[in-house]
Amino acid sequence: MLLPVILSGGAGTRLWPVSREAHPKPFIRLPDGQSLLQKTALRAAGLEGVAEFLTVTHRDYYFQTKDEYGAVGLHHRSRFLLEPVSRNTAPAIALAALHAYAIDPETTLLVLPADHLIANEKAFRRAVTEAVKVAKKGYLVTFGITPTAPETGYGYIETGAPLSPEQLGASWVARFIEKPDGERAKAFLAAGNFYWNAGMFCFTAATLLQTMESASPDLLAGVQACWERRDPVEMPIELPRQAFETLPNISFDYAVMERAQNVAVVPCDFEWSDIGSWDALARLLPSDADGNRYRGEVELIDSRNTFVHSEHHLIAAIGVEDLIIVDTPDATLVAHRGKAQEVRRVVELLKKRNHAASRFHRTVHRPWGCYTVLEEGERFKIKRIEVKPGASLSLQMHHHRSEHWVVVSGTARITNGQEETLLQPNQSTYIPAGQKHRLENPGKIPCVLIEVQCGEYLGEDDIVRFADRYGRHNPETQR
Repeated sequence: MLLPVILSGGAGTRLWPVSREAHPKPFIRLPDGQSLLQKTALRAAGLEGVAEFLTVTHRDYYFQTKDEYGAVGLHHRSRFLLEPVSRNTAPAIALAALHAYAIDPETTLLVLPADHLIANEKAFRRAVTEAVKVAKKGYLVTFGITPTAPETGYGYIETGAPLSPEQLGASWVARFIEKPDGERAKAFLAAGNFYWNAGMFCFTAATLLQTMESASPDLLAGVQACWERRDPVEMPIELPRQAFETLPNISFDYAVMERAQNVAVVPCDFEWSDIGSWDALARLLPSDADGNRYRGEVELIDSRNTFVHSEHHLIAAIGVEDLIIVDTPDATLVAHRGKAQEVRRVVELLKKRNHAASRFHRTVHRPWGCYTVLEEGERFKIKRIEVKPGASLSLQMHHHRSEHWVVVSGTARITNGQEETLLQPNQSTYIPAGQKHRLENPGKIPCVLIEVQCGEYLGEDDIVRFADRYGRHNPETQR
């Protein structure tokens, strides 16, 4: 059995302001309309012998991830492990191995980050076939990408001798190397036995857990304790917060691969990119005669080697060169192309200031649909709310604000105190502060309404939930 494991999460800070903490890189739409997450899931589901795949993600991303899979016809192909807090890849992969081991100890896991792009899927499938053969012989296998440039943004793998004459497609790993400076990267490229570390792995569940007994016993003990405290009946599997929070924030490379003795690498050349910067994303778009690439409504005059991403507005630039310009409804990035890797510093500054733009977009996704902040000021906020067919907000109350709702399209079932009414387009209701209320969409098309909030405090944390079909009224299962 081959079980792909998709690791989905991470803030993708170098792709701010499109990637945010609440809407990370795997959900970014590429020029063809699909997200990186969708492409990864389709790639995994299309492998020979794959009946289903496992997704490990934060519980805050669960419903949006389900929507992403549903949009490409993978509604029922994924199981889920949901993390209550963010941790690095080592706990996630170890828990996935425990899940697989419970099904069959000889299950082969193929670990795939959700935010990578692979252009040559035929070559990818060949590499996976080779990796599975090696993994079944008791190795932890990693994938080494043939470098095409002295890249300083990736870690490297130095290869040793071939494993054996029967396994010429794989070699021993001599060492893992952190992101090098420019001179070392040039030397690695010239040497010919160095590869980019793609962060993709293949091994059987039994091999990994046996290796961890010696390579990382404390981590193994921690994940086993966490796994034993889960609800064995609940689907999706929600990992218990108290036990999960004790696990170390450590990568799989550090915790296992660099300490193990049975590590092999399969060299690959399948046109891989981790889409780790705006330069990488720009390369997916066609270039004009002056080296400019753009997405959206853009006018460039006397400009060269400039990338522009516009989601809602016309962007015009005159006489600029070597720039990155990314515009979203609430934030605009302007950077020199040589500083593409430094965008994360903006996010670090915003987090220090507790600025909402580090976490949210104007449009925020929720299990029931989404809302967009249209305007806000002192003591008021205006939102556009869209509720999916059959979906429902929680039964809730606000201490500090009242709300006015005007239905724009669809049908809204409103619980307002003890009254329940159906509202059609151009009808409205008023909900005073302190009143229990709920909004539901009983129809077959999205329900869209405009909400006007008034009050002394309009923060999203002024919500008291009394009942919620998505489990958000229980602090242990917030998502």
